[in-house]
Amino acid sequence: MQITRFGHAAVLVEAADTRILIDPGVFSPDETFALEGLDAIVVTHQHADHIDASRGPGLVERNSGATLISDPETAATLGFGSWTANAEGLETVVGGLTVRGVGSQHAVILPALPRVANVGVTVSAPGQPTLFHPGDTYEYAPEGVDVLALPLSAPWAKVSETIDFVQRVSPGALFPVHDRTIADLAYGIYWQHTENFGGVEDTRKLGQTDSDTFDIA
Repeated sequence: MQITRFGHAAVLVEAADTRILIDPGVFSPDETFALEGLDAIVVTHQHADHIDASRGPGLVERNSGATLISDPETAATLGFGSWTANAEGLETVVGGLTVRGVGSQHAVILPALPRVANVGVTVSAPGQPTLFHPGDTYEYAPEGVDVLALPLSAPWAKVSETIDFVQRVSPGALFPVHDRTIADLAYGIYWQHTENFGGVEDTRKLGQTDSDTFDIA
């Protein structure tokens, strides 16, 4: 499985002759929205750092044959494309990959703010590792995760919760996402805690546009 980061929470997954892009948001570089040949575009929730309403329509038009999958609230409100509502346990087969919905709600930011829908996804195929992208929550920890896209920092998170989440998911490998909220000078603090206390041997500090290959351990 080839995984390429496209800034913040956006991840391109390539495996089983299938290409799936997850969460192309406003912190993603322009090359994200120039991608072609995508088999699916997945959005975990409606926040702008996970779906860019300005550049998103061009991406969808450029990939007119792609399956569009999102949480139900986003599916009902996006003004472009025809989106299929995702849900906990719902499986969508896209080419050689299976996208499965995980969870239902965004993490609590403030008690005064309503929680929006958030449906993370696992992406899997026979003979390939299972990737888990949770969107914006540490609440749900599915079994059988080989590779975790780990939200490293957020207004709704603190380091102790990050480490607890990693330990509960217990992946074979992980890499950071949701990290443009961290100043470059402070990044190492968050990452070192993950490496030192997460209990995962294969931790890969992929940068904003880095790519790597992941296999089943």
